[in-house]
Amino acid sequence: MTRSTTFVLERLAALCLLAVLLLWAGFAFGTESTWWIELLRYLPYPAFLAPALLALLLSWPSGWRWRGASLAALAIVLVGVMDLQLHRGDTPGGAPLRVMSFNAKAYQAGDTPDGFARIAWEIALHDADVIALQDANFAADNMPERLPAPIKAALGDRQVFLSGQYLVASRHPMRDCRPGSISFPGERHHYVTCTITAHGVEFDFATAHLLSPREGLNATRRERLGGLAEWRENFAMRMLQSHRLAQDLAAQARPLVLAGDLNAPDSSPVIARLRDAGLRDSFAAAGVGYGYSYGHSLRPRFSFLRIDHIMVSGEIGVKDSFVGGAEASAHRPVIADLWLARR
Repeated sequence: MTRSTTFVLERLAALCLLAVLLLWAGFAFGTESTWWIELLRYLPYPAFLAPALLALLLSWPSGWRWRGASLAALAIVLVGVMDLQLHRGDTPGGAPLRVMSFNAKAYQAGDTPDGFARIAWEIALHDADVIALQDANFAADNMPERLPAPIKAALGDRQVFLSGQYLVASRHPMRDCRPGSISFPGERHHYVTCTITAHGVEFDFATAHLLSPREGLNATRRERLGGLAEWRENFAMRMLQSHRLAQDLAAQARPLVLAGDLNAPDSSPVIARLRDAGLRDSFAAAGVGYGYSYGHSLRPRFSFLRIDHIMVSGEIGVKDSFVGGAEASAHRPVIADLWLARR
C-alpha cells in the first residue's frame, strides 16, 4: 500500500474517531436544551457501531497506534454510547421484594387469539410481588372482576387497582391508590401512586407512562428538517411531564419505587430529572448487559432501546434487574429484585 493511500485512510479513520467522540460527549453531557442530541438516542445501535467499525477497518494497515485508537473508540460505543451495564447489585440488607413493570399493549393483545394469554404467561413467569402494567386498558370501567380470564388467573389473589391505562397488583396490602397529574397543554395525562406495606415496611409505589416520542420521530423521518419543530415540542412535553412527576415524587416521605414506560433511555435528561429527585435506575444499579426493552416490534426486529424503567429511592436496595421476553408485547417487561429497609 502506497504512502498516499495510507495517508487518506488515516484521515478517514480520524474523521470516524472524531464522530465517535462527539457522539459520546453529546450523550454524556447533553441537556434539555440540546434537543437535537435527544433525537440521536432513539437510533438503532448499529448506527453507532458503524463509525467505530469503519475506523477500525480503515486504520488496520497503519499499525497498532491507529488500531488501538480504533479499538478504544469501539469500546466507547459499546460501553458509553450503547450503555453497557456490569453490576453485582447491592449488599443484601432487608426483606426481598420483586417488582415488575410491563407495557402490556392491551389494545394490540385483543387483536390476536392468544394475546391475553401471552401477557398472562409473562406475568406468571416472573411471579413478582408487585406488578405495574401500562397500556393495560383490559377493563374500560376500571373493574378488576372484568379483566380477561387469563390476566385474572395470572394475577391470582393479588390486590388489584385499575385507573385508565394503569394496573397495579400487589400480594402485599395496598391502600390509598390515587392518580396524579402529568398533563401538559392540550393533553391530559396521569400517573398512579399507592402505599404498600410489605414485611413491615411501608413504601410508596408509583407507575407512569410518559408521552411517546413516536410522533416527533415520525415527523423527522417524513419531513426531515421540517419535522424538527414537532420533535422539539414532543421532547419539551416529556421534559415537562418528567419535571412534574419528579416534583410530586420528591415530596413523598416514605421510600419510593417508580415503575413505568418512561419513553426515554437512561442517558436522557428526561431520566436525569427523576435522578435529581433522589431516584436511581434498577438496571443501572444491578443489571448486566444492555437491558433493551423496546424495538423488537419495529423494522429492525431487535430490541435496541432501554426506555422501560424501575427506579428506587435511596432507602431501597437493588439485588438484581433484568428484562423479560419479547413474545407478549412490543415492550419487554422489566423485573427488579429489591431489598426493603436497605442498610
